[in-house]
Amino acid sequence: MAKALEKAFEPIWNWASRRYQAAVAKELKKYGLRYDDLLDDMYDLDIKEALARLPQQEVDLRNQRLKRAMDYSGKHVYMPKALQAKQTPYLSYLQDTLQLVKEERKEHAELGSDMPYNRAIP
Repeated sequence: MAKALEKAFEPIWNWASRRYQAAVAKELKKYGLRYDDLLDDMYDLDIKEALARLPQQEVDLRNQRLKRAMDYSGKHVYMPKALQAKQTPYLSYLQDTLQLVKEERKEHAELGSDMPYNRAIP
């Protein structure tokens, strides 16, 4: 029964998913952000470690996008339409490294050892 319901609602779910992704992309383009920019390294040590493993140029680009977005938000304006069209909100730069860090964490947990960067967040 559950499989039949799942199969029946799959087209509706896919349609809603595409609509939601398009709405999120539209909002990110307004400020020139990428989806990975929304991941906060203050609350997840895996994200912090993944950012530490990225090349410095990529981290600098992320910081520039975040500063620009805060500037636009503070001024209550959006990025010009011509620049919004050039934005790529779902182009990932962090997900591969983050996946590697999570796999390492899982492996360390299976072996019963701590990660070298494991600490408590205040």
